Amino acid sequence: MATCPSGHESADDDFCDVCGFAIGPMDARRAAPATVPRPVIPASQAPRSRTPTGAAWTAVVRADRAYYDSVQATGARGAGGISFPVSCPQRRFPLAGAEVRVGRLSAESGIDPEIDLTGPPADPGVSRLHAVLLRGQNGSWSVVDPGSANGTLVNGAEIARDQIVPLRDGDRIHLGAWTELLIISEG
Repeated sequence: MATCPSGHESADDDFCDVCGFAIGPMDARRAAPATVPRPVIPASQAPRSRTPTGAAWTAVVRADRAYYDSVQATGARGAGGISFPVSCPQRRFPLAGAEVRVGRLSAESGIDPEIDLTGPPADPGVSRLHAVLLRGQNGSWSVVDPGSANGTLVNGAEIARDQIVPLRDGDRIHLGAWTELLIISEG
């Protein structure tokens, strides 16, 4: 039996059976700072099923009108000047490697994200490095917001900076003013 960072006993020594957090060694890029508390995810929100290591994962990027409307409803500074795009073709990005960066291309900052949301249309609420998708040892994926200006939501819940959140097939990541990443397992 292994014990996860939240203190749960788990038969799986890679990811907690209760909350889905990674157990065991992680390199420095994936480890959350000790100052960030690790939340306990209720069992009802724990991963529905394990995805085999060989499964192919894809991020489907599209404009989400309902999310845009919710951002506008907050009355956040600058939100009123942002229009929903007339046309925003859906794009698919296969997830590969140990990490996949999500953001906007910035030659001056040296940022060339694997999921480049530069546009057109450009979502002005997306940071240059907005989020990072991390591949787990068992082939699953997690997301972390490394400190974006406008935050990141997973299934409607905002995630804390540097918090590693396990993802499941069908999870929705929202960022910027209208951008949605639908995470799907195709295997």
